[in-house]
Amino acid sequence: MKKNIGSKLALYPMPITVVGAMNGDKPTWTLAGHLGIIGHDRVMVSLAAPHFINGCIKETKKLSINLVNEIMLPEADYVGSVSGNKADKSQIFAYEIGDSGAPVLNDSPLTLECSVDDIYETPNFESFICTIDNTYVAEEHLNEKGKVDYNTMKPVLFEFPTYQYLKTGEIIGKCLSFKKMPEK
Repeated sequence: MKKNIGSKLALYPMPITVVGAMNGDKPTWTLAGHLGIIGHDRVMVSLAAPHFINGCIKETKKLSINLVNEIMLPEADYVGSVSGNKADKSQIFAYEIGDSGAPVLNDSPLTLECSVDDIYETPNFESFICTIDNTYVAEEHLNEKGKVDYNTMKPVLFEFPTYQYLKTGEIIGKCLSFKKMPEK
């Protein structure tokens, strides 16, 4: 029998990302592991309300979600540990401005450039409900059909209760390929 451990946020691990927004004419960045898919064209980024970047996102209504791989993890971890109120994080990453105006990390294997449609507030958090404007993928992470190949990308995962980063693993099967009910 399972043990009830109370009301715990336990949908981990999740991909870790660097969220970017423009702060005037310079970008600012933060580490984010609270993200969600809420439709085929909408995502949600949940950030602690006191984050400096939240004000920048509210002002521009634009943000980028940059998937983190192991190579860029030290810089990604750093931007999550230092407040934009106390440090200029604009030079941590090489970036370009995306077609919709959000900063896009050059070294991220995959970036979603988004427009903020709504903000859902809960105690101590602001969740930005976003439309995906553009998706940028490093060409080496596209398969022969032009689809994203996460096996080559190897996104880093974040596990909240222990604050650990995890490597992605091997393929164990194709979705919807188990056509028969398994025998027990």
